[in-house]
Amino acid sequence: MAILALHSASSGLSSLSTKLDVVANNLANMNTGGFKASRVNFEDLLYQQKAQPGVENAAGTTRPHGIQVGLGTRVSGTQIDFTKGQPTADTGKFAVAIDGEGFFRVKIVDGLSRDGFGYTRSGNFVLNSERELVLGTSEGPRLEPPVQVPDEYDSVEIKPTGQVVFRNQNGVEVGSAEIQMFQFPNASGVKQIGGNIYVETDASGATFEGTPGEGSFGKLLHGFLEGSNVNPTNELIDLITTQRAFELNSQTIQAADETLQVISNLRR
Repeated sequence: MAILALHSASSGLSSLSTKLDVVANNLANMNTGGFKASRVNFEDLLYQQKAQPGVENAAGTTRPHGIQVGLGTRVSGTQIDFTKGQPTADTGKFAVAIDGEGFFRVKIVDGLSRDGFGYTRSGNFVLNSERELVLGTSEGPRLEPPVQVPDEYDSVEIKPTGQVVFRNQNGVEVGSAEIQMFQFPNASGVKQIGGNIYVETDASGATFEGTPGEGSFGKLLHGFLEGSNVNPTNELIDLITTQRAFELNSQTIQAADETLQVISNLRR
C-alpha cells in the first residue's frame, strides 16, 4: 500500500534533514582552526516479510528469493573525520600545531566531562592573568599539565618533543616546561561539547598519555596552527546530492498521495 511509501519517504526526509544540518555545520567551520568535519551514516529499517526466501512452494521446490519490503531509513550515527588539517604559519608566540595523531588536554568546567578534562587539536595558546597557557577561545581553558610562563622571559621555543624553553633578552634560559599529549583508543567515540573540545566517553575509552614525537604521537610544530580539515568541494557535492535525494523523497510522497487519492475515488 501507498501508506508504506509515505512512511518510508518521511523517514528519508527526516534523515536527509539531519545530514543537511551536519553539512551546514561543516561548511560553517571551514575557517575554524583544528575543526574536524563530521559525516552522517545511514542504516535501513525493518522489513516486512511478505514471503520468506527458501520456503518450499506448492511445486515442491524452494523459493530462490522472498518478498521483503523495507520501511525506510534512519541516521545510525555521525562520524568525526580526524584526518589532519593543513598547518599554517602563525605569529602567536605560543601557537603550536600537532603534526600527526594526538590531542592537547585542557581543564574544563566541572560536570562537562567525567574526568574534568577536555581534549583539543587546536593549539592557539595564549597567556591568562596568572601567566599560564590557556586555549585562545571564549572560555580559555587551561592547558594541562599547566605551563607557567616566567615574568622575565623574552622568547619561547616549543620543541617537536614538547619541551618548552623560555629565554631572556640575553638568550639565557630562565625556565622550562613540558607539553604532554593524549590519545583515545577509539577517537570516533568522543563527545563534542563545542569550543573545539572533545571529552571521553565509554565508546572512546580512557585516554592514555604520551610524549610528542614518540610512538604513535605526532610531533609539535611551533609557530603553526592546524587548519580545519573541511574539504569545501566534497561538502558542496554532499550538499547537492543531499538536496536531490530530499527532492526525490518529496516526489515519492506526492506519488503515494496521488495513489491514495485514486483509491479513495474508486467509489465515485
